[in-house]
Amino acid sequence: MYFLTQELEFCYGHRLIHYSGKCRFLHGHNGRVEIVLGGPHLDERGMLTDFGEIKRVLRTWIDTELDHKMLLHRDDPLLPLLRDAGQQLFVMEANPTAENIARLIFDRGQAEGLPMVEVRFWETTRSSATYSAGGTIHQSGTACEG
Repeated sequence: MYFLTQELEFCYGHRLIHYSGKCRFLHGHNGRVEIVLGGPHLDERGMLTDFGEIKRVLRTWIDTELDHKMLLHRDDPLLPLLRDAGQQLFVMEANPTAENIARLIFDRGQAEGLPMVEVRFWETTRSSATYSAGGTIHQSGTACEG
C-alpha cells in the first residue's frame, strides 16, 4: 500500500452552538490539515497522485471556501446578523468542531476523486481530530483550546 501526505494551512473563525465552554464565543484559529491519500498501485509516472493535484483540488477549495471565513452551524442564531454585516461565512450542516472540519475536508477530497485515507485537522498546535476512510474519528489533545 502506498501513502502520500500533504499539509495545508488556513486561518478561520468559528463558534460552537449547544456548548457551554469558551468556544461558544466567536474566536479564530490557525488551522493545519494533514491529508493522507493511499492506494495499492502507482500510475505510469510512478505516483499515487501528483502533489500538485492535491493542491489544485483541496488547496484551491480551502482557500476559496474556508480561509479567513467564519465557519458556523446552519442553525447558529448569529448567522443572519453576520451575513447582513457582510462577513465572510462558510455555513456547515454540523457544528464546526475539529472533528467535523476534518470530515468536511475528507468528504470534499473524496468527492473530487482523490483516494482519501484520512484527514487530520489541527485546530491548535496541541489539538487535532482525525477522520479516516473507515469512518473513525480520533482525537489528540483537548478540542477548541481557543
